[in-house]
Amino acid sequence: MEKGNTKQEILDAALELFSTQGYEATSVAQIAAAVGIRKASLYSHFASKQEILDELVRGGLVRYRERSIFSRADWDDPAFTSGMRDITPDTAVQTVLGQIRYILHDPQISRSRRMLTIEQFRNPELSELQTQQNYTDVMRYFTGLVGFLVGRGKLGGGDQEIMAAQLCLPVSVWINLCDREPAREEEIMGLIERHIRQFFAIYGAGAHD
Repeated sequence: MEKGNTKQEILDAALELFSTQGYEATSVAQIAAAVGIRKASLYSHFASKQEILDELVRGGLVRYRERSIFSRADWDDPAFTSGMRDITPDTAVQTVLGQIRYILHDPQISRSRRMLTIEQFRNPELSELQTQQNYTDVMRYFTGLVGFLVGRGKLGGGDQEIMAAQLCLPVSVWINLCDREPAREEEIMGLIERHIRQFFAIYGAGAHD
């Protein structure tokens, strides 16, 4: 059967297998079979299974940097913050839920996240990447958001890093739960909305007047 883009099909098949059974448990023969080609044909595109993984990581990084608000956030850039000036609990809910639905349902991003979750304990490079994408960048975004809202009088003062952690870390736990139990997505989205609204009720300017 003629293939339109065999190299990309190999990457897609490998990502699906790596994200469900792990890198070590996946053989080159399994990847080739998933694409419908022989191992020899696969080796004409990639020299090794490790090379496939390296390409997946490179491609995933490009996609993440282009599309994730957490990686693109620049709170010192007026072009980035201009849309945040009139943020309310309603717009905060819309922004956060929209980003969560995107990372849950974009096939490559969701599979890459699951692969990183599996491989973080085997591969130091992927462990570092997992921390960067799922903690460091997320905390940086929410710490910047809290600081921006405090500066504009939308939130009261306090330890902004702790405020950011209180806002975003429960959301990270709920995203992981969605990965494990996708049937609960709507329930979890409701919890996240209530969480964000309660955060604004607790820390909103004038909440303790």
